[in-house]
Amino acid sequence: MEKRVLFKGWILPLVLIAPQVLISAVFFFYPAAQAIWQSLFIPDPFGLSSKFVGLGNFEFLLGDPFYRASFVTTAVFSILVTLCSMIPALFLAVIADRLIKGSGVYRTMLIWPYAVAPAVAGVLWLFMFNTRVGVVSWYLGRLGYDWNHVLNGGEAMGLVVIASAWGRISYNFLFFFAALQSVPRSVIEAAAIDGAQFWRRFFTIVLPLITPTAFFLLVVNVVYAFFETFGVIHTITAGGPQQSTTILVYKVFSDGFVGQDLGSSSAQSVILLVVVGLLTVIQFKYIEKRVHY
Repeated sequence: MEKRVLFKGWILPLVLIAPQVLISAVFFFYPAAQAIWQSLFIPDPFGLSSKFVGLGNFEFLLGDPFYRASFVTTAVFSILVTLCSMIPALFLAVIADRLIKGSGVYRTMLIWPYAVAPAVAGVLWLFMFNTRVGVVSWYLGRLGYDWNHVLNGGEAMGLVVIASAWGRISYNFLFFFAALQSVPRSVIEAAAIDGAQFWRRFFTIVLPLITPTAFFLLVVNVVYAFFETFGVIHTITAGGPQQSTTILVYKVFSDGFVGQDLGSSSAQSVILLVVVGLLTVIQFKYIEKRVHY
């Protein structure tokens, strides 16, 4: 039976949870409440007064073709970032799990990119693909391909996806490697004795056993693609060209801090919060059914 911890009074439990409640209230609940409140108003250009419009900001956003296009851009971007960060991380974790000599060195080298901030990662990739002094763009030019992410929306999207996924591979690698280490070796050895090849053992035994970790990383990476890739996009493309890389979180910044439309920006943040919440609920409701605990 599971042993439960019982407190003699109610003061100690409140003291223990007070720091987390305070942090959540200051940095999450209060800003969320402010965003919901400001989304109901339109401030004047000088910020001296506000006019109550109710759901007018939401109606305007849903009728704006540029805002609807940012939904499609965000969906494509988040799917690509999630796949490009999880699949290579799983492959590298499998390779590192099979190494016997020098495995610690490989693991350390694979973890290093996670220490790079998203904005710094964006600058690094921007320098490599710079149309004038970039090393990668120079080699592509030698091969006959004219790289120019400043004018080509597809190339810009590919560049921000690579830059965003690159730093995330290390994070996913850590969890996948830990999950692979927890798989019982006796089960794998029994399948090998029965004649199952490596990839058959992986897809029929190992992969189902690490699905809880894969599901956790799926949720975390989707949230990362929605919220934490702002620095990469801002340093590389600033949402361009022609808003081809303007995802929802960047449009919140662009309209609120650049366009000074705080009402519309607040409404966008509320919609973004609802969208991410719905995606998380859908993932837990439908995808989690395929997870083997």
